[in-house]
Amino acid sequence: MVFLKIWKDIKKGKFSPLYLLYGNEDFLINETKKYIIDAALTEEEREFNLSIYDLEETTVESAVEDCQTIPFLGERKVVIMHNPYFLTAEKGKEKVDHNVKVFEEYIMNPVPSTILILIAPYKKLDERKKITKYLLKNAVVLEAKFSEKDTKDWIRQRITENGFEITPNAVELLYQFTGQNLTILNHELEKIFLYSDGKIIDEEMIQLLVPKSLENNIFVLVDKFVHQQLDQTLEIYHDLLKQNEEPIKILAVIASQIRFIAQVKSLIKQGYGEQKVARILRSHPYRVKLAISQANRFDEEKFLAMIDELADIDYQMKTGFGNKESLLEIFFFKYLT
Repeated sequence: MVFLKIWKDIKKGKFSPLYLLYGNEDFLINETKKYIIDAALTEEEREFNLSIYDLEETTVESAVEDCQTIPFLGERKVVIMHNPYFLTAEKGKEKVDHNVKVFEEYIMNPVPSTILILIAPYKKLDERKKITKYLLKNAVVLEAKFSEKDTKDWIRQRITENGFEITPNAVELLYQFTGQNLTILNHELEKIFLYSDGKIIDEEMIQLLVPKSLENNIFVLVDKFVHQQLDQTLEIYHDLLKQNEEPIKILAVIASQIRFIAQVKSLIKQGYGEQKVARILRSHPYRVKLAISQANRFDEEKFLAMIDELADIDYQMKTGFGNKESLLEIFFFKYLT
């Protein structure tokens, strides 16, 4: 991952005079900015040698002029420029008349004692522009965009640097619960580090400490259901009702999950492998892997019968037949007793 190499160089004191941080992943941009500031300046030096400019309010030539002045009582200074919208194809933000030519000249000949960090919170830059081309060629560039693999690698890196270990399944479960939002992930990891009573983080700890969405709670509920654990199934169901989740909504997600397991079972029976099934169903391979183990708990006919019965319960709930909360309880008891 590019950002890990950049961070490693920064920690070693290998600074570039120009950094371009762009993209929509705010956490990664802010972490990189913090790494640079912490490594380049002491707390005392920041009062005189750290400058921040918003280029939607200040001209770029004013910021460049600051870059060209020598540090005060220190070896280096850090200048941060936010919102360089002139690097994009966006229109309508021209509040300030920038002399981009001055900035182009600075990029080609930056001051060695100044670390300039350009923060562009935009998904895309306009690479047709000369100024953008100059930056991409001469600056250390970080595109703050994460793939699924990048996110999981980042989780492992954070775990390791904090002195912990994590099991492969725990990584998958944490990713499933939080997605690729690094701000949420970092918050959850900090909580895990605080409450962990051991050095190994496993699935049980993720289940205990990481809050789940309705879909993820029902994912766990269905897992308990197919493993024929009635008490745990009812406990999760009652907790959802206490959280004021609508029985019809709960039913819809349960039906979707059971239908998914049935589809996986059918495709595996036809001879497809895990990866192929994931591509056909456009699903995460880890979800398919779990569904395969769940699918072995019931035969195909029973899964189809459950799907039909859930459709009937859906109709009953929507037409006011019987008590909504009890209809699903009866379903659980029918298949688990």
